[in-house]
Amino acid sequence: MRIVITGGPSSEPIDGVRLITNQSTGELALLLARKIRKTGNDVALLLGRRSIFRTSKAQFFDTNEDLEHLLNEIAERKNVDAVLHAAALADFKVADILIEGEKPGAAKISSAATAIQLRLVPKPKLIARLRQMFPEAFIVGWKFELDGSRADAISKGIRQIAAHGTNACIVNGEAFGPGFGYCDENGLLHSVGSKAELADLLLKVIRERKRASR
Repeated sequence: MRIVITGGPSSEPIDGVRLITNQSTGELALLLARKIRKTGNDVALLLGRRSIFRTSKAQFFDTNEDLEHLLNEIAERKNVDAVLHAAALADFKVADILIEGEKPGAAKISSAATAIQLRLVPKPKLIARLRQMFPEAFIVGWKFELDGSRADAISKGIRQIAAHGTNACIVNGEAFGPGFGYCDENGLLHSVGSKAELADLLLKVIRERKRASR
């Protein structure tokens, strides 16, 4: 099988040296890639450059746009069997910077500035374009939620599937509770307690779908 995995954080520049990023380590994506490769499958692993967990077998990206470019470069995308989109991508970008005590337009904001205000605006969601890029693939998104209940987290996962034409969503975070939940458009189907168990579950689901499509 041909499987694409994204993981780790993207980043958005503030100035020439500072950036906004997410607290994602890349560990899960790397574990998924290793597990799936060990079973003889072809894996394209795309990791955020600031991932703590890394491998020479990955391609690296900085911004959401960098990741989209790498995805578009994958050969014969219509033949990709699955896309596991675990990357923690930026939801916002810096639109304007207001600096007190310094002239605007500097490549690096001076540490002498007395106050800095950033205006953030939403970025387009890459997950919304995955179906167009990989029309035949089994696409799994992620939903990490801190606030609300377990039911709220599951509901947001279901809405992600409906909104973006994906096949499944992995929900986790404090709202969901320990472990990971695997949801399809109808609700929660499986709960697992660890990243290793999640890797086994996803590999099983992808294999079953592949057999059913033959």
